[in-house]
Parts: sequence; structure tokens; C-alpha cells
Amino acid sequence: MGLAREGFPQMAVSTVVLGAGIWVATVWWWPATLALVAVWVWSIAFFRDPKREGRFARGELCAPADGTVHDIRAFDAYPSFDGPVVRVGIFLSLFNVHINRSPCAGRVRSVEYRPGKFYAAMSPKAIERNESNTLVIDPTAPLPGPVGVRQIVGVAARRIVCHAGEGSELGIGERFGLIKFGSRTELIVPKLAGTEVLVNIGDKVRAGLTPMVRQSPVSDEESKDAAHAEATGGAAPKASPATA
Repeated sequence: MGLAREGFPQMAVSTVVLGAGIWVATVWWWPATLALVAVWVWSIAFFRDPKREGRFARGELCAPADGTVHDIRAFDAYPSFDGPVVRVGIFLSLFNVHINRSPCAGRVRSVEYRPGKFYAAMSPKAIERNESNTLVIDPTAPLPGPVGVRQIVGVAARRIVCHAGEGSELGIGERFGLIKFGSRTELIVPKLAGTEVLVNIGDKVRAGLTPMVRQSPVSDEESKDAAHAEATGGAAPKASPATA
């Protein structure tokens, strides 16, 4: 298991500051060294970056983050989506791996960063008001799309890292960023006739390993129509009526 390079500055600072504190504690009151060592170990372990290779059935999307499923909601409309969606929210505690991974293979359509507040990640206000970063991915056919992943900071998390940009190609489970310290990550998918959420509120999930949603693959014709609609900015072409 490696360490996330994005956390090197924080790990260096914690090593210097806590190392000095441990040295002082050994001179003045040695039991305090135990607490300081525990904090130092946590500050390093927070940025752990395990290698993961998940296996998924056709139509499955994986968890974009480690944590606990906090809420599952359906919406009739949602930004960047043309119809109803299902949103699955994952709460990341200070002890979870904080690496974010792509829920599907595909091309990043857009990345939108939004500044905001720093409410606790489990608060309803955090979803609407906190600083966030949203990826919209056009998944590789025959998976229907688009697929959204939203990184949201919490009261302790003050930094979103996202390495994916518009046009980036991602594989399912591929690492694309992280959120430094406790936070929330959301998976948003179109709500279709064959959409099946595979997790329940309270379930523990792992990024790149846990299947979260299963979608019915779209046909080749539907994929072409969706691509045409995206390219033209209009509705997908309608089939011509059959002639006798």
C-alpha cells in the first residue's frame, strides 16, 4: 500500500510539528508521547493509497469513494441531466481512505468547481452550500449516461484535489483525485427502467471495489442517438415511420 503524493506537504508538516512535540513530551511528561505518536500515525495513514482492481458485471458502476452510504434519493430533474436521476451519497469519516475513483469507464464531459461553505459533511446544508467539485462523465457504450461524481468538503476537509479534466479518459475504478480530511462524495446516475441501486443506507463501500448501481445497457442504436444529440445540442433523431 502506497501513500498519496498529494498529501506529502501535510505529512511533512505533521512529522515536523508532532516530532517536536514528542521530543518535548519525552522530557517533561512521557505519557503524552503516546497520544502524539497516535496522532502522527493517523496523519500519515489518512493519505494511504491502496492499489485496487475490481471486477464488475456488465452494466455495474462502482463506488467512487470509501465510506458509509448516507442517503439515496431520486430527483425528477438534476443539473447536467436530461431526466430523472438517482443520487447516492457517501460519507467519508476521518478514518476512511479518501481517494476518489471513477465509477465507470468513459470520457469526462465537464468539471465544475464551486466555492462554498464548510458545514459538517453529514449536514443537509453541506450538500447545497459546501465547496464542491463535480465531474460529468459520458460512459463508454453500452452503459447509459451521463454519470456524475461530486466531491464535497466537510467541516474538516478544506481541499479538493481533482486530476481529471474535460476530455480525460477514465477507466472504471481509476483514481482521479481525493478530498483532504472528512468529506462526502456523491454518485449521480440516470433513473431508467432498468436502474437498480445495489447498496442500502448504512452500507460500507470501498472505491473501485464495491458495485453501487446496475444499469441496463443501451442498444447500439440508442447509443448513436445519444451521441448525435450531444453533438448537435438537440434531441436525438426520431425513427422514420415504417412504410407498408
